[in-house]
Amino acid sequence: MLLSLAQSRRVLFLGGKGGVGKTTLASAVALDAARSGRRVLVVSTDPAHNLGHLWERRIGDRVTRLADGADGGAVHGIEIDPDATTDQHLRDVGSTLKRLMPRPLHGEVDKHMDLSRRSPGTHEAAVLERMTELVERGRSEFDLVVLDTAPSGHTARLMALPEVMTAWTDGLLARREKSARLGAARRRLDLGTSVLGSAAPRDPLEQRDEEIRAILLRRRDRLVRLRETLTDRSVTSFAIVLAAERLPVLETIALHEELVRTGVDVGALVVNKRSPADRGGFLARRRAVEEEHLATLRSALPGVPCQEIPLGEEDVVGPAALARFARHLGPRDDQAAVTGRG
Repeated sequence: MLLSLAQSRRVLFLGGKGGVGKTTLASAVALDAARSGRRVLVVSTDPAHNLGHLWERRIGDRVTRLADGADGGAVHGIEIDPDATTDQHLRDVGSTLKRLMPRPLHGEVDKHMDLSRRSPGTHEAAVLERMTELVERGRSEFDLVVLDTAPSGHTARLMALPEVMTAWTDGLLARREKSARLGAARRRLDLGTSVLGSAAPRDPLEQRDEEIRAILLRRRDRLVRLRETLTDRSVTSFAIVLAAERLPVLETIALHEELVRTGVDVGALVVNKRSPADRGGFLARRRAVEEEHLATLRSALPGVPCQEIPLGEEDVVGPAALARFARHLGPRDDQAAVTGRG
């Protein structure tokens, strides 16, 4: 089912509680897609990156080729560095502000940027900008973008940010429009006209205001495009990965509610590391406990397809192990991989 979901979308998010295997599943899906001839970009937004460890490659904050597929298919990966992303974001904003502000105020801009680095939400806003850039690049250069996201709470906030920041930018634009109209009227009264019937020279403040407005409009339009991508069910879907345990199940239900509220399609629940029922009494009892937790999950989310992945006997490290793990994901037929719909 997960493979079918990836096959029918251009953007696939994998999220859930930390430690449930999101990176492994994201990488396995990407490798399978590459072996079917697709060019895939895997993006890790989790500050505690595991992508490089899993592929046994140094990746970092640059697009890196990880594996070749068939018929031109390939897997590329990138790990977003939140600190470096924030620093670059603030440098860009500071440079723009200095260009628009008088030189005597440049020191104040530096102070403001330094305070912003420690302000709540700065990292999330910077990561959102970077994710927006990578989704846009991914859709133009790749067939599939797979996003391996941070644990649930961080991801829920990140997915809600485009809507919040678009509304904030719209409000800022409205205030700037009102301020610009009042400022222009005042300057016309102060300056008058130099020659009867001709307008006064162009005021530098008006030019600055127009440039600020253009910057805000570009940002708003980019956020709108991201929001449209995230909420387009034909383009984007979200798979929640979990373990068959009480806390991951409850966290999954809460994350599903948040994602649905923001308009994101939740296309699958993937229960990873499912205990076998035929390997002795201990594991059989463990599986029975897992069944109780999964009953809660199916009761709460009866309409979301649920796929189960068995507990493996080996660590999944490197392309060969990922290829073996991908076999557990089943065929690319939705119904063939479904183990419970509630």
